Amino acid sequence: MVKVGFVQMNPELLSLDRNYSKAEKLIKEAEKLGARLVVLPELFDTGYNFETREDVFEIAQPIPDGETTSFLMDIARDLEVYIVAGTAEKDGENLYNSAVVVGPSGYLGKYRKVHLFYREKYFFEPGDLGFKVFDLGFLKVGVMICFDWFFPESARTLALKGADVIAHPANLVMPYAPRAMPIRALENRVYTITADRVGEERGLRFIGKSLIASPRAEVLAMASETEEEVGVVEIDPSIARNKRLNELNDIFKDRRPDYYFT
Repeated sequence: MVKVGFVQMNPELLSLDRNYSKAEKLIKEAEKLGARLVVLPELFDTGYNFETREDVFEIAQPIPDGETTSFLMDIARDLEVYIVAGTAEKDGENLYNSAVVVGPSGYLGKYRKVHLFYREKYFFEPGDLGFKVFDLGFLKVGVMICFDWFFPESARTLALKGADVIAHPANLVMPYAPRAMPIRALENRVYTITADRVGEERGLRFIGKSLIASPRAEVLAMASETEEEVGVVEIDPSIARNKRLNELNDIFKDRRPDYYFT
């Protein structure tokens, strides 16, 4: 058994220091509740609804050598927790909507969002690293970001790669994900942790409702639509590692991929 959690926060657009301060406070709250893995929202450090690409380029940080990764590594080391956090990544002249994964021992890796949503296409390049699963020793964590959930192949790929939990940093504006994520969890028999944001930016409202879902489609924790808060629950990874529904059905062994594509 292990405790995992989400941070739901309201980042301030283009304000790294204020967002670091807010995130640190909420991560500490989650750690006090026993969380060993904490998931933060998409673009927790920069805000989301940018006006120009220049705005993003000015504030985006390289990974792992930038300010955001250093900030997260310091907290992970001090609190002895693992963190998955969405951030704007600068790589040369390119920008990516990314997630960084850190732990007590330091930097573990990154994921770049594969499916860009709406105006993100004006600012970011599509992710080019593929879907990744990070082995924390006690837990295998797959990562996808926000709109990736809309494509069932995202969660299925992570599950097939061995994820026990899918960490899902998000900035949700459509209402569907809180209803859909328990189904993503069920159909792949994994836990999912959606860490959403709240608030409004330049007329765009975010829906909150961060949630943790079980391999049985149970909603184990759900946040409000408006408040900054954390949610922490205890999960049993062995449930996610058992893909059998009964003595005759195994959701992976029963797959028939030859019939899925034309």
